[in-house]
Amino acid sequence: MELKPCVNIRQEWDIVGARQLGREKAKELGFGTVDQARIATAISELARNIYLYAGTGKVEFEIIDQFDRKGLKIVAADEGPGIRDVGEVMQDGYSTSGGLGAGLPGVKRLMDYFDIRSENGEGTEIEAIKWVR
Repeated sequence: MELKPCVNIRQEWDIVGARQLGREKAKELGFGTVDQARIATAISELARNIYLYAGTGKVEFEIIDQFDRKGLKIVAADEGPGIRDVGEVMQDGYSTSGGLGAGLPGVKRLMDYFDIRSENGEGTEIEAIKWVR
């Protein structure tokens, strides 16, 4: 089984590392500069959430090739406190950090596929995919 490129999120600087690796993978796949920026922005938000709310976690990258199309799958996972109300955090404008609240709804808009699984006390895993057009 192929090892997936991964960035462990332990400190604020790791957010930049995850963003850079994601942008590199997007460029390798042939994404244009606009989609590269979208992907990098989504990764920043996911990694930032791990850092702010869980303390530690990881962002994994996987190049997928199925149904005659290629894409980049990003999985952000942590073993933090979990999200108490996923529906609430998926509302535009919701923020607990005093930020703009683009957060997870923004990630969902930037990507083509978005799935979130979270359990109280068990952590959160978010999977997002962007397909090359």
